[in-house]
Amino acid sequence: MSKAVEFFFDFGSPTSYLAWRRLTVLQDQYDAVIDYRPFLLGGVFKATGNSSPIMVPAKGKYMLTDMARFAEKFGIAMNMNPYFPVNTLPLMRGAYGAKKLGCFDDYVKTVFEALWVDAANMGDPAVIGSVLSAAGLDAGALIALTQDPEIKRTLIKVTEEAVNRGAFGAPTMFMDGEMYFGQDRIDFIEDKLSA
Repeated sequence: MSKAVEFFFDFGSPTSYLAWRRLTVLQDQYDAVIDYRPFLLGGVFKATGNSSPIMVPAKGKYMLTDMARFAEKFGIAMNMNPYFPVNTLPLMRGAYGAKKLGCFDDYVKTVFEALWVDAANMGDPAVIGSVLSAAGLDAGALIALTQDPEIKRTLIKVTEEAVNRGAFGAPTMFMDGEMYFGQDRIDFIEDKLSA
């Protein structure tokens, strides 16, 4: 029986991108199931009183170096986005739209790579549309679904659920009832998957 990892993430989090890259490898390696749970990091920060590490200059500088180390260690292509931080509300709603349209995996790959490989300005609606279209996704339908009341409610609900379960940032993962925060904790998840 496959083991499941719940993955709460926001596209605007570079560490969520790094975690996603690692989890896709572990998924194949250990026949694991990744339960993708898109949430709004800004909502988590607001609810918990937390803020982006980049807001603390020394921590932000260190994190940039540390993320580069992590990417190099695991052979992950990554470029820091000059538009960071990005308002990801449309992107996160779009993830639920992509679930509805059956193109979630392609959407996730497209958005993460646009932000953290191509360093595109994914806070600009015109850029979002062109990136999605170039990837062969139905940009019009996906963008329209970001205004769907059910999708708006779902994003709020999942964000609140993450906070209620102890999340304070992204990525946050749960496995066997235990919480793991940050891409640098995936080694513990791999230990559980390999046990």
